[in-house]
Amino acid sequence: MEASPEESKTGLPEESPAAEEQEVDQVEADTESADAEGDLEEHDNTEEPLEEEKKPEKVEKKISETFFYNYEDLYSRPFVTEDSGIPINLLTLQYSFGYDCTRNANLLVMDNETLMYIAGNQVVLLDLKTKSQSYVRSSGGGGIGFITAHPTKQYFAVGEKGEKPNLIVYEYPSLRPYRILQGGTEKAYVFGDFNNAGTLLASVGSSPDYMLTIWDWKQEKIMLRSKAFSQDVYKVTFSADNEEQLTTCGSGHIRFWKMALTFTGLKLQGALGRFGKRAVSDIIGYVELPDGKVVSGTEWGNLLLWEGGLIKVEICRAGHNPCHNGPISHLVLEEGELITVGQDGFIRVWNSDTVDAADSVDDTGLLELEPMNELQVGKNVSLNYMSKVNDCEQPVWYAQDSNGAIWKLDLTFSNMTQDPEKLYTFHSGRIEAMSVSPTTYLLATTALDRSVHIYDFISNNQLSKIKFKQGGTALTWAPSVVNPKGGLIAVGFEDGVVRIIEVYDPKGLPVVAGRTDAESARINLKQAFKPHATAVTALAYEQNGDVLATGSKDKTVFFFAVGDKYEPIGFICVPGPVQALQWSPPTHVKSMLLILCENGFVLQVPAPVPEEQDTASTYQIKNLPTQYFHFYSIKSRIKLEEEIARREKKKQEKEKAKLEWIKQQKEMGKEIEEEPEEEPEEEPLPPLYIPEEPSPILCGFYSAPGKFWLSLGGYDSGFLYHCEFSSNDHQEDPEKRQDEPFEVIPIEDTDNNPIHCICFCTSRQLMVCGMQNGALRVYPLQDEDLSADTLKEYWSLNVHDNDCGQIQGICSSYDDRFLITCGGDGNIFSFNILSPEDIHREQKAKIPSPRSGLEKEKAAEDIEDPDAFNIEEVKQKKEYERIMKEAEEKKRKKREELIALRQEFLVLLQKNQELPKHMQLDRTEFEMDHRIFEELNRQTAQRIQLVQKELAWEEEKHLIGLQKLKNQFRDSLEFDTVVVRAIQSNHQISTYRLLAMSEKFYQHKECPSGKKSFPKGSCKQASEPETVRETSYNWRTNGDHLSLISPDARILEGEAEKLKTLEAQKPTARYIKSKHEQIRRMVEKSDEMKAKIIKRKAEWDELYRSKPSVDYEDPKVVEDIREARENMGCYKLKTATNYRVSEHEHLNIEKKVMQLTSLEVLIHKRKTNMNKEIMSLRELKISVIDEIKCLVQELKSIQEALDLSERLPLPLIPQLHPDEVPEKKFEYDRDILLNFKEEQEAKAKLQEELEGSPSSTEPLQAPSINETDPTAEPADVCPMEVASSVTKQQKVFEIEKAEPTEMELEILKKEKIKNLYLQETLIKKINALVINFDAELRILRHKKLKLDMQMKSADLHYITCYEELLILRKLEKHENLLQDRVNTLISEQEAVQSELNSCLAQMEERKCEIVRLQECEKALYATFQASLGENNEFAHFLTKVLKKKIKCMENQEDGREADENDENEEENDEESSSGTDEENSGSEDEFFDDSVCPQNCSEALYQNTIELRHKRLDIKKALTEEKKDAAKLRKTYNALAEKAKAVETSLGTAERELETFQWEKQQRMNDLYVVVPLKLHQVEYLVNGEMPSDFSQALVFTNHSLEYLQKRVVDLRNEKKMQREIYRKAQEQHKQLIQDKKAMEIEIRRLEEKCNDLMMKKFGRLVDFEAVQARSANIRVAELEVQMMEKEYVHSQELKEWKERISGLQQQLMKLTKENTSKLQQLNRFYLEKHQLETKLDSLKNDLGLELQGIHSTDIKEKARLASRLKDTAHGAALLREEINLLSRKDGCLIDKLMHLSRKGGFVLIQPPSPEDLDTWFSPKKQ
Repeated sequence: MEASPEESKTGLPEESPAAEEQEVDQVEADTESADAEGDLEEHDNTEEPLEEEKKPEKVEKKISETFFYNYEDLYSRPFVTEDSGIPINLLTLQYSFGYDCTRNANLLVMDNETLMYIAGNQVVLLDLKTKSQSYVRSSGGGGIGFITAHPTKQYFAVGEKGEKPNLIVYEYPSLRPYRILQGGTEKAYVFGDFNNAGTLLASVGSSPDYMLTIWDWKQEKIMLRSKAFSQDVYKVTFSADNEEQLTTCGSGHIRFWKMALTFTGLKLQGALGRFGKRAVSDIIGYVELPDGKVVSGTEWGNLLLWEGGLIKVEICRAGHNPCHNGPISHLVLEEGELITVGQDGFIRVWNSDTVDAADSVDDTGLLELEPMNELQVGKNVSLNYMSKVNDCEQPVWYAQDSNGAIWKLDLTFSNMTQDPEKLYTFHSGRIEAMSVSPTTYLLATTALDRSVHIYDFISNNQLSKIKFKQGGTALTWAPSVVNPKGGLIAVGFEDGVVRIIEVYDPKGLPVVAGRTDAESARINLKQAFKPHATAVTALAYEQNGDVLATGSKDKTVFFFAVGDKYEPIGFICVPGPVQALQWSPPTHVKSMLLILCENGFVLQVPAPVPEEQDTASTYQIKNLPTQYFHFYSIKSRIKLEEEIARREKKKQEKEKAKLEWIKQQKEMGKEIEEEPEEEPEEEPLPPLYIPEEPSPILCGFYSAPGKFWLSLGGYDSGFLYHCEFSSNDHQEDPEKRQDEPFEVIPIEDTDNNPIHCICFCTSRQLMVCGMQNGALRVYPLQDEDLSADTLKEYWSLNVHDNDCGQIQGICSSYDDRFLITCGGDGNIFSFNILSPEDIHREQKAKIPSPRSGLEKEKAAEDIEDPDAFNIEEVKQKKEYERIMKEAEEKKRKKREELIALRQEFLVLLQKNQELPKHMQLDRTEFEMDHRIFEELNRQTAQRIQLVQKELAWEEEKHLIGLQKLKNQFRDSLEFDTVVVRAIQSNHQISTYRLLAMSEKFYQHKECPSGKKSFPKGSCKQASEPETVRETSYNWRTNGDHLSLISPDARILEGEAEKLKTLEAQKPTARYIKSKHEQIRRMVEKSDEMKAKIIKRKAEWDELYRSKPSVDYEDPKVVEDIREARENMGCYKLKTATNYRVSEHEHLNIEKKVMQLTSLEVLIHKRKTNMNKEIMSLRELKISVIDEIKCLVQELKSIQEALDLSERLPLPLIPQLHPDEVPEKKFEYDRDILLNFKEEQEAKAKLQEELEGSPSSTEPLQAPSINETDPTAEPADVCPMEVASSVTKQQKVFEIEKAEPTEMELEILKKEKIKNLYLQETLIKKINALVINFDAELRILRHKKLKLDMQMKSADLHYITCYEELLILRKLEKHENLLQDRVNTLISEQEAVQSELNSCLAQMEERKCEIVRLQECEKALYATFQASLGENNEFAHFLTKVLKKKIKCMENQEDGREADENDENEEENDEESSSGTDEENSGSEDEFFDDSVCPQNCSEALYQNTIELRHKRLDIKKALTEEKKDAAKLRKTYNALAEKAKAVETSLGTAERELETFQWEKQQRMNDLYVVVPLKLHQVEYLVNGEMPSDFSQALVFTNHSLEYLQKRVVDLRNEKKMQREIYRKAQEQHKQLIQDKKAMEIEIRRLEEKCNDLMMKKFGRLVDFEAVQARSANIRVAELEVQMMEKEYVHSQELKEWKERISGLQQQLMKLTKENTSKLQQLNRFYLEKHQLETKLDSLKNDLGLELQGIHSTDIKEKARLASRLKDTAHGAALLREEINLLSRKDGCLIDKLMHLSRKGGFVLIQPPSPEDLDTWFSPKKQ
């Protein structure tokens, strides 16, 4: 909405002081408040008290009756940018030419002379006499939703659209605003209605609230409000007879409201109408009857009578024809008559009393009723609404026609009734295109209603109108350079046709007598051509007027040379559907065409030159230079840059504010500590977004050569984009281009409201933009170039409807005095541009004069067929026909040449025949060289192959199509309908038409059997791979040879290797193995003995357990008795209330599907068997026909020897009817296809001849004999042949004129008798064959009739089962939920039970452990008493020591740990404290020290007591722990038991719910009707000996069931006698068994005493033989002995290894010893050398002089060094000796000692020493 904040918020003006003075009456406010109903589906209403209810004590002022608002302060004005200097009256509305006829109820009649309707943002009041208009603008500028008139016609209400729209009541005829109602809806009002008294007003809103509001409109108060529905609501009205009732209707609903006074106040209650079994319909029209019933229309044209929220009856016409052929849009109740208005153009009048009393007479709910009167307004009329006014006390009706008209109707239905009068005609729906004349004030428009209108917009008249077959989509007025008179218009249509029409003044034509021209202008079709296949979207004339360009949705642009007749130049293909075309303005040097495509492409092409185009074969222009521009979205990048700039600006402002605050604080003398502030995290920048589908280009225009502006819709709206074509267009694929505009201008408030069209006035001082929301914007242009500053200031006004009135076109008059707009709402407005209206009154539009000779011209040929070929297709078709014609001409010439050659050859042959024999040439000599024939055959084959290749695709296509048809209609058939007819009677029998069973049925049929059939040999083949695998072979290399090894050979080799290893084993190992085997046998024997003993014990235990008690009763017998008592008298009727469905009787979808499947399979099987029998019968008929043919042929030969008088008539040969062999319809060969082709061609030719000469008719040919009687043909099918044979015989007789002899006569007589007999016999045989066949057919027909009955019963049963399946599917979800719940509870119960069992087992383990610990404690005390002995003087002391409680060390250590359990600490503390208390208590009596053994007490006994005390304490502690664990387990067990009980309760409840659900499901099944056909003798249910009329209490049994019940009675009696006999025998047997038991007990006691005596005599005591048998051998000792032998064997092996190692080490030691000896010898040499050196040194000391005394100290040091070295050497020698001694030892510490000695010596010995290592040892001593 284009309005400033100040002006867009059009507030209600305050009341003037004068008005306040007029308000003198003040009363208390009503306590009744507006209530709001809740949800649509529920009828409970929730109140919404208004503010007045909260303060009932507040006194309100009533609005005076004489108060009015000021219209000048109320209506919405144009928005003008501040300080722009644009005058607010830049545009002034002059006239409205359109009419939104598709809007619901858009016509009101205020008086005899005034009609009122909505046009965009105005309410138009049309004066019928003067044709003048006055307007009421909306107050908010958002549009108008509805208008409605007060019953007195003194007021009318206007419901507006927009945010929080107003509902304004105006006074008529002053048009002053009387009341303004606010708050009734959120977005828009849809409909409103005054009550009959005029005191209340009801309004209903649109989405999203759909609010129904009841107003006290004079006081501007809401009385009641409620949500009407959750979908679109079309209408709301008060009842004429009961003002407390209202009705609303809309999409798929009708609702009945009532204002009810309850104890909480007045409420609005709504009841939704229920359609029941009828289809849900949108309700457009309805009317309330006086008794409260409602009659509504439907989408299919019938009337529905509603009563109590339900449909009482549906009214239709006779024969179940609808009341109207289409939706009923309006209903009126007028003087006892019901008037229905239909969109089929009919108005019908019904008797309202008959309709009110209507009721259905059958189950269909339909009532047939005929109207009293009807009126067809006209053809192609769709009535929407009617409004009435009384003219001279006669009602006059005005009707709204959705096809673009307003009608005046007379519905009096009398002799004086006037015909319907069409007052005005308009376009229906959206205006598609508009253009103005370049020379005068004429306007042309077109729309999809298939019409073109011409208007004079200065005198405000519609001049003319023309209708075509298709809707118009584009229109342009030819410029004056094309037609100086300005009367030529080019119009494009939705079928691709372009029509050139001319407008002229018919008064300029020559006067013809008798003709009067009432029209002021006339339209003539000058030329029609079809350049496109789809809708034409753009038309543009080149600036010089030489070329017309047309664009279409078929992605082509066509060029035409403009002249007296438009000639095609050619077309180009573009990348997308064409949106607009614009030629470059005259200022550009070169004439270029700008092509705008919807999908973002822009192209520029020059005007093609007609002479340069070759149009011989095609009109496509392929060499036209083209420049491309593919728009790439940059809006997301612009938004991102704006966001970055905004954030940066915000940051700078924040920094500036902070600096100013710091400056202020410093000026105030405060010290500020600057603390670093944490910057808040910024939100991440939005990512760049490029729409997947390119935004549509809406409009564009040139700015400079190669540059242009674009306006886009969708995501990229909100800007004007300045674009430029690039120079390298030829280098890239247009689809891959991504061109960006080089300049962008943002347009205010257009993000969701893009510019749809742009128009410049001729002086280019104003740029006018049409917006999507119907607003008009005007930008004054200072400069020629557009810029952001230029487009900041604008003038805006909402003109068209804001929802559906997007502006489709804007045009300025040729002199820039007028501006015309058209929109999607069907409205056309003309405006004055800065000039008062009075100036234009004197001006008139000049209608072009007709061109000369127009009246003599023939009417131009129009293209009416929407599927007609376009220009290019016609060209291609002509080219194809030309090529085909040339080919046919060539073929014809070749054929003529061939015929001439053939004739010449025949002449040669004739001449050759005329020659003598010896001169004639042989036929072979005429033959040409065989190579020529071979070459011709080869060429022919190649041509055939080429043709086959060319037609391969077509052949494959047709074959696939044929195969698809067969698959669809033939292959799915297992049996088609074959009718076998009787020969002599009318009886016939037909097969069942059966579809083949699907795979799932066969799978279901095969799966239950569990058997699979395999082909022969498959088992054998399957077993062969196993054999191969078992007998696989391996290859082994043996030297240079390969040998094949079989598995047997490998097994033998393995056994041989095992034998070799056994032989290699020592005797010790074999002995150990034998001992192991012996032990194994002993163990097995012992285990067998134990198992035998255990088994015997188990058998005895089982025997004793199975021993019944004295009062034992068989549970099965008890259960049978209980069940018999419970079910006694229970018949288990499924209808009984106590019937329980057993588990196996539960029905589910799987079982029912299986039942349906088996039933279908059975039906299919039975029908298949019957079909096979019928097909066998057909084969029999075929064989009978063949045999009859043979017999008839034989009969003919016999009758040839008989006279004509003796011949009996030949029997007719039966023929097979086409329906007896339907498969022959699908059998064809080449001849049949060729004949079919010839027939089709002949029919087509005949049709063409008939069309060419419709007057000439040919006589119909009489049908042939074969066509008239196809069932049978007479035996003498060839009468001509018979006649010829007779004439031949006569000739023979004439030749043989000799008289026959007597013998010959006798022979002829015998032959005659024989032939007569044979004739009669053959005829009888033929008749017998026919009779027998007919008898077989009747028998089979009788059998099939019985099967038909069975199949019908099976079908009924199938239907019942299918209904049960539907019920099961409906209940499946609930049943699954219940079953899942039961299963969950069962699994939960099992889990809890498992936990219970586990807990119980643990409790038993703890119990056994406690008993074991108690036994251990008793044993400990017994041991202690035994250790004390008798009369021990320290028994008391030691007992106290034993029983003393002390703190365990373990507990102390555990107490030191940080993570010890608190409970254990407390227990230990308690124990220690209790122990301390006992010690303290004991110390009170005497001194007791258990740490010291008393004198004379055995130390061993004391220590034993201390140890026993520790054991006792350990046992006590363990016992305490076990008891605690047992207590915890008991608590857990109790909790689990409670949980198990709860789960069991829940499970029982769930099972009962499931059982109840199963019963309810069974009852649903019982409610289904099951058809049981019965004959009268099968009905045995009689009342008083008669058959009752009501069989509801009867039961139906099958004969088998009834016989079974009767037999069961007899069986039960016999069974009762038998059971009594069995009981008597059982009593006798019981007595005998008691006696036998006593005798057996005596025998057992005797045998036990005998056994005990024998044991005492043999062993001296009683022996347990079972224990002796079980312990016959000590297995453990034997095992230990074997283990000892194994250990000894292992140790001996290890000892042997060690000996070998020692031997090796000794050899190594010897080697080392030798090396050491050599070292010692070397050492000895060193000693000798040393000794010699010392001796030499001593000798030199005496000879030294005093001069050598200075070096004495050096000698001393050298001596000390040598002495130290000697010492080390001696130490090393000692170590070597010690090492030698160690190596000579034989113990295992050799290596460790060596390592130890090596460490002492300063080196490490890792391995046994070697010579190199010895060198290393002595290396330190060589330094």
